[in-house]
Amino acid sequence: MKYLMIGIIVSVLSSLVSFILWGVDRAYIMPGAVGFLLIGFSVVFSGTMVSGDRMRANFATETEVDRKTRNKITSRLAMLGLPNLLVAVLLYFFIH
Repeated sequence: MKYLMIGIIVSVLSSLVSFILWGVDRAYIMPGAVGFLLIGFSVVFSGTMVSGDRMRANFATETEVDRKTRNKITSRLAMLGLPNLLVAVLLYFFIH
């Protein structure tokens, strides 16, 4: 829950920065970019962007602690990125 609130704060701040830099017409650019970046990092850290052989090897050699850490990082990055994407989509539809 803490990371979701941090994501909401980051999305509000990034939309304000985008509003100051580019005006109200493009206030959705910065939260959208931050959201895509964080979701992209979440996908990379989850280990799903590799081939089947590499995924099998990663799952076979990682410990339970490594798996929990990887899943924790993935979920935290996703919870940081989703509010940013939601704010960007809402701003886009309310502006245009």
